[in-house]
Amino acid sequence: MRIVIAIVVFSILILFHELGHFWLAKKNGIIVDEFSLGMGPRILSFTKNGTKYSLKIFPFGGSCAMRGEDGEEEEPGSFNAASIWGRISVVAAGPIFNFILAFVIAIIIVGAVGYDTPEVMVVREGSAVATAGLLEGDVITKFQGKRIAIGRDLYNIENLSGVKAEETIVEFIRDGEKQTINYLPDSIEQYMVGITYAGEDPKAKAEVWGVSIGSAMAAAGILPQDVITSIDGIAIDTAADLSKYFEENPLTGEELQIIFERDGKSKETSVVPIKTLRVDIGFGYNINTAKTTPLGVVRYALEEMRFWVDTTFQTLKMFVTGRVSVSELSGPIGVIDVIGDTYESGKEQGALVTWMMVLQIMLLMSVNLGIMNLLPLPALDGGRLIFLLIEAVRGKPTNRKVEGTIHFIGIILLLSLMVYVTFNDILKLF
Repeated sequence: MRIVIAIVVFSILILFHELGHFWLAKKNGIIVDEFSLGMGPRILSFTKNGTKYSLKIFPFGGSCAMRGEDGEEEEPGSFNAASIWGRISVVAAGPIFNFILAFVIAIIIVGAVGYDTPEVMVVREGSAVATAGLLEGDVITKFQGKRIAIGRDLYNIENLSGVKAEETIVEFIRDGEKQTINYLPDSIEQYMVGITYAGEDPKAKAEVWGVSIGSAMAAAGILPQDVITSIDGIAIDTAADLSKYFEENPLTGEELQIIFERDGKSKETSVVPIKTLRVDIGFGYNINTAKTTPLGVVRYALEEMRFWVDTTFQTLKMFVTGRVSVSELSGPIGVIDVIGDTYESGKEQGALVTWMMVLQIMLLMSVNLGIMNLLPLPALDGGRLIFLLIEAVRGKPTNRKVEGTIHFIGIILLLSLMVYVTFNDILKLF
């Protein structure tokens, strides 16, 4: 069932993207020779109004094959015969449709379960922020110059962009009034592995909740939902055992041998803690959801969109700067595995939670697909848009043979990357 759910989700995302190209092509009088879901040999197909609609054997990807889109001909009905702005709209429609789908999904999620208010849940006694006057119940609106709309904005600051060890301005609402405090976050340099888990819960398994990007655990291949069972030969049965281990064995730069379970299979890896400046914001915040008004649903659906767009760009930045390696990327197999794991983990909490978790993954993927396709790289929609915009400015097209060669090279590079990440995805399964 998990594989079926994952393939359906993946297919909907691709179908909606290609539907954008298809719809705008039809609107601009461009002949669509074939509209297909999947890749490889056809399983089913039929023709209507000059377009062949196909279902192909491999449920990854899809296509909207327009007449003459990769050629030089400008015969009536071909891609190049359409106006320049018509062609731009056709190419841009795919990513735009992904953003539209993401917004619809966000509306469903926020309408069903609400949004996570950035409310302060606990202020650590003796911390710098406690001395500055922050109290439980305050709702954070700005932190270190960044606007805060939902609790996960603070989570991203802590885990992606990083909290700065500098004088910090915190803006918040208390009893309906806007207030501001200044404080210098507490900081300490120490070796860290970069995971979050259930704290000192004596009943919960030592399940990994989150893995910080660029951390020692991420480099070692540890993933969320992995369950740590042993460190350097010491048995770890619960989250409390894991906390006890770290308390009794302060981390150094020495390598740790970790045994963990993933999907019921025992695995082993080596982890080398990384010396990190740990900056403590001094307070805990809400990441649970609360209901809102119909107008609030629209507002926070847009905030959900903005959050995932921001998260995607921050991740891309870390990839470019080397904080995330190519080996940490996932292809279709990895994505399907993540969707399947999300579905399975949510089943224990009921149908509503299960489908909200699946929709959240779908929202993230739809935003990612939209952004990645707009990157100005050959063969992607963004690369094609660059050539079309140059044509709009110059008043004449670039050499189509040169453009075609550039896109062909881009396709080869993308396929090579796909093969690499798919191979990595397969290795992670075993």
